Amino acid sequence: MSLIKSFDELKNLCTELKPSLSVRNNVTQNNKKRELLVCGDTGCRAANSMPIIDSLNEEIKNAGLEDSVSVCLTGCFGFCAQGPIVKVCPDNVFYVKVGSNDAKEIVQEHLVNENLVERLLFHEASIGEKVTKSEDMAFYKKQKRIALHNCGYINPEKVEDYIANGGYSTLGKCLTDLSPENVIEEVKTSGLRGRGGAGFPTGIKWEATKKSVSDQKYVVCNADEGDPGAFMDRSVLEGDPHKVLEAMAICGYATGADTGYIYIRAEYPLAIERLKLAINQANNLGLLGKNILGTSFDFDIELKYGAGAFVCGEGTALMRSIEGNRGEPRMKTYSSTYKGLWDVPTCSNNVETFANIPSIIDNGGSWYKGLGTEKSSGTKVFALGGKISNVGLVEVPMGTTLRDIVYDIGGGIPDGHEFKAVLTGGPSGGCIPADYLDTPIDFDNLSALGSMMGSGGMLILDNNDCMVDIAKFFLGFTVEESCGKCTPCRIGNKRLLELLTKITDGKADEQDLIDLEELANTIKTTSLCGLGKSAPNPVLSTLHYFYDEYKAHVVDKKCPSGKCQSLLDYIITDACIGCTKCARVCPAGCITGKVKEKHEIDTSKCLKCGACMSSCKAKAIIKK
Repeated sequence: MSLIKSFDELKNLCTELKPSLSVRNNVTQNNKKRELLVCGDTGCRAANSMPIIDSLNEEIKNAGLEDSVSVCLTGCFGFCAQGPIVKVCPDNVFYVKVGSNDAKEIVQEHLVNENLVERLLFHEASIGEKVTKSEDMAFYKKQKRIALHNCGYINPEKVEDYIANGGYSTLGKCLTDLSPENVIEEVKTSGLRGRGGAGFPTGIKWEATKKSVSDQKYVVCNADEGDPGAFMDRSVLEGDPHKVLEAMAICGYATGADTGYIYIRAEYPLAIERLKLAINQANNLGLLGKNILGTSFDFDIELKYGAGAFVCGEGTALMRSIEGNRGEPRMKTYSSTYKGLWDVPTCSNNVETFANIPSIIDNGGSWYKGLGTEKSSGTKVFALGGKISNVGLVEVPMGTTLRDIVYDIGGGIPDGHEFKAVLTGGPSGGCIPADYLDTPIDFDNLSALGSMMGSGGMLILDNNDCMVDIAKFFLGFTVEESCGKCTPCRIGNKRLLELLTKITDGKADEQDLIDLEELANTIKTTSLCGLGKSAPNPVLSTLHYFYDEYKAHVVDKKCPSGKCQSLLDYIITDACIGCTKCARVCPAGCITGKVKEKHEIDTSKCLKCGACMSSCKAKAIIKK
């Protein structure tokens, strides 16, 4: 494709390319043209989805179907627990857990013989049978994909696919039909709040940046996704990079900026690769750079790589890192919209926030405002993980209940275990117990429960998880990631971790519980930045909802969940058959007993390594 010189040229190109996507819209054509969509994001690549593409192409060639069947790389379908995924269009058949060895059967049975490959269909537990269409799966039924709209639908490496689906038309509409004030007003009307964690109204931030007087302004995209288990932004960048570029350009037009930076952690190599490709494609077509679409608007985008510091997800620390300085936050004496990157007005939003912008402008702010709740409009993307059947990426309207996500979309807790809590907001969030499963999810409700929306991590915990240990795990993460600039975070969180370790080691008393809560509240109110202020959240929320569990550790010197090794004893029950295997694997030599007689463990010598329990075929060893 050549340089696109006007919005009219872009619209004509979109019309010309649009038929190429008709098969993916499950439109049956007379010539029986088919496409096989294969997830090619990081998660499915790790499960060997790329060799599947090669195998499918080879089998298609062997069957002589090259003219009627093609294979298309896509972004994340979201249903990660069932990957790799292959979707056959226009048949609208969704195959799961596909391997390279399945390629021949898919081609021969489905494409040649017109038969479904039953064994690769998803078994929908809610109805007890296999289903062919994704829209019939409970995982998708309550979702509404806006930020993730193109993921799993277009090829993220082909700008033609993005344009065919209306890509960059929103930017063209803004440049030709809307003033910067009009654009900002639509964003304000939408009620969109920042999806990076703080939840600040996006339109107000854009308006403040526009009103700041300066010869130079910047747009920053925060792609420094550092929460353990979070992969929302990564999936958007891998599956739909042009949407973020377009949204940043719209933001630049609205605020008066001509340069944008995407700050992305270097641990996201595939996202970086696709962003580089997308930026080059957009520049070559005149969709970025000088005089975009024949107008006087200029906008360039550069990538800046982070070294993996969690604190650089905080806006001011991120900007210092872009400047080449140590990634440390500053006092919030003034807004970055007034003085941000290189001390000029800067508008910073995260990936998911930008991914909502084109749809808001296209459909109107009132349309978006009609989704979600009164104070939290639109949708939210969550990375659903932990003790849940359907691990994956989900996008739901604000106001969806935790129960809907855990049991309907998530498929419930596997292996017959009971739901115990959900941690929202990652290491900065809080644990919400089963009593609040019917809480509608929005910024205010989660905050009221002692948690937070965060960037969208959602970790499900079951009855085998120790809440004290969970709090200790996440606090250990934030202690490691503290930049050390302020004393409450640098020293206070370290002392907090020491208290938690003392509790899990069985060496604490009830005064330690009082000290734990007091110190946590002090850190929360006196730390410099969001990392320090939110670091005690897992401690405070578990103390509030699971105090009996803390007390059991301190008073009874027992871990009710059997997770804290220092508080466990390994016991040999009457089920012992006297095979002697446990005694032979014990590194401490603390197990005694004769052949075919019940053995015993000297708990005073036991290292509590669990080797005996793992080796016992009779399942005669328990933790107590």
